[in-house]
Amino acid sequence: MSLQKFTSTDRFTLESGKHLPGLNIAYHTFGHLNSEKNNVVWVCHALTANSDVLDWWPGLFGEKALFNPQEHFIVCANILGSAYGTTNPLSIHPKNEEPYFLTFPEFTIRDVVKAHQLLAKHLEIEQIETLIGGSLGGQQALEWAIAEPEKMNRLIVLASNAKHSPWGIAFNESQRLAIAADPTFYKSVPNGGNIGLKAARSLALLSYRSYQTYAVTQADDDLQKRDSFNASSYQNYQGQKLVNRFNAYSYWYLTKAMDSHNVARNRLSLESALGRIKAKTLIIAIASDILFPPDEQRFLYRNIPGAAFAEVESLFGHDGFLIETEALSKIIHSFLKQQVIVKPVLLSGTA
Repeated sequence: MSLQKFTSTDRFTLESGKHLPGLNIAYHTFGHLNSEKNNVVWVCHALTANSDVLDWWPGLFGEKALFNPQEHFIVCANILGSAYGTTNPLSIHPKNEEPYFLTFPEFTIRDVVKAHQLLAKHLEIEQIETLIGGSLGGQQALEWAIAEPEKMNRLIVLASNAKHSPWGIAFNESQRLAIAADPTFYKSVPNGGNIGLKAARSLALLSYRSYQTYAVTQADDDLQKRDSFNASSYQNYQGQKLVNRFNAYSYWYLTKAMDSHNVARNRLSLESALGRIKAKTLIIAIASDILFPPDEQRFLYRNIPGAAFAEVESLFGHDGFLIETEALSKIIHSFLKQQVIVKPVLLSGTA
């Protein structure tokens, strides 16, 4: 299915009280809604992904995967502020016919979820059979399951948390410092901050992977080498790869949205907020994740009523939730078949 767009001309009020005069939402759907309307799988994507989930989560989503268009009606919406078609800092402000750039209002995970709710209403989806997301996508899924506990039958959260940690916020702030150090970021041009964005992505990679990842995948066998190391070229390549497909302004705002994540805000506590979830819930941790350590997922498991928990061994740190699809498929299939996991399950994934 090709990219689709939904446009709302109604004022979109943000959690801060600020507003956008309207909202465009880019999204993909795969498959068809069945007659019982009980086959919806809604995917919440992570920081720099897009709505084409079959492209960026192969192995878990696809024609021959666990979640396939033959059985499921798969929906994935590009999130508010992102660079792939939904209203974002490079969108045109209707008042002056110029991009917002740094005048774009800051938004939160709850605002991202509010946009999902708007699209769900447009698509006439009253019930979501499975809501799934990892990392920032998991933050969205948790917030949505708390906000509308009756709407989801199953909830699957991977490598995420109930409140973004000081450690995670520090990584995001360091990335924003790199972007802010690029003077072009403040010139309000579409490619502004690209040098800083490249450095920011290089910083982010250190949190997505681990010491062991680099030791195995970026080691140099040349004992005489004094420069041009594999790890150096890898950081440069990955930084430029993001610059080629994203923009510094969306990245700036999305990292701030991630920092805002706290399901307890304007609620009694993290525990009481998580206690509102009624969906059958599976929490999955990646054992080597240093950005969202497994203790954060164990907290979710302990405080979501009746939740199941699994932990996957992976060489790839936080990115394991995108890479270890064979192990994840086995765990999720077991969960969907109601063979509930009640203690950590250690599976060694393969790249």
